[in-house]
Amino acid sequence: MSDDFLILDPRFSDLLAADAKIEKLYEGCGWAEGPVWFGDQDVLIWSDIPNNRMLRWSADSGVDTFRHDTQKSNGNFRDRQGRLVTCLHDGRKVVRTEYDGSTTVIADSYQGKRLNSPNDVVVTSDGAIWFTDPNYGLMNNDGEIVIDQEQAGCFVFRVSADLSEITSMVEDFVKPNGLAFSADEKTLYIADSGFSNDPDAPHHIRAFDLDADGNLTNDRIFADITPGLPDGFRFDTAGNLWTSAKDGVQCFAPDGTLIGKILLPEVCANLTFGGPDKNRIFMTANTSLYVVDVAISGIQTP
Repeated sequence: MSDDFLILDPRFSDLLAADAKIEKLYEGCGWAEGPVWFGDQDVLIWSDIPNNRMLRWSADSGVDTFRHDTQKSNGNFRDRQGRLVTCLHDGRKVVRTEYDGSTTVIADSYQGKRLNSPNDVVVTSDGAIWFTDPNYGLMNNDGEIVIDQEQAGCFVFRVSADLSEITSMVEDFVKPNGLAFSADEKTLYIADSGFSNDPDAPHHIRAFDLDADGNLTNDRIFADITPGLPDGFRFDTAGNLWTSAKDGVQCFAPDGTLIGKILLPEVCANLTFGGPDKNRIFMTANTSLYVVDVAISGIQTP
């Protein structure tokens, strides 16, 4: 097995192909984020926040610029209708790109006050849009708030499928970041990356059950991430959680056991599954885009 991996539990070996090896697909980003796979086009799209652009990779054409002047797009997701949903870190909103190329604002305020800086987003099968709203975009490089924060905190929101209602679902995170649902959409996992600006703040992923009315219950810590902190993460079809971390990508079994790592030379920010069989893990890591083939497929990649 390649030195690209650290096997901590035999279960991780079963997830790796014998010839699996990390490949760098691109370098030159300021901070790469928000990868999303478009299976019908065989392309990956991701954000380069500092350079205010979105990039696109395909096996046939390599990398080109997908979109300029993105208001520092961050997390991306594809809804069940194939539309791109994007968090605008600088624009302080969540938007959807329609089939004709026009843009629909999903959310830009809550209770009459501007959002902080939406970070990551998922869309469930019922069409609801869930997103996190930390205040990173209101900070300078020293972590000081320099743009007025109108919200009372950093919340996790849900927007109804018809966009008529926005609801604050969780309000006690320091900095809510990546989020993903289990395959059956009965459990929501949310990262808290407060550790990025405070060594005493959380660097863990919390799990919540959804009750019959769609409310979040049974709050618990699923896993602490170290070194570094969790940012973006995704699940495979066996329920393993693959999350970004300072040393690359860490893989947790459904019982919360850390079973192995993909070791990257850069801090990983986010990841997604893609490829024809959804068994390629694309990883946005600081300046670069990496990929590795695994022996299992991912979920939540329409």
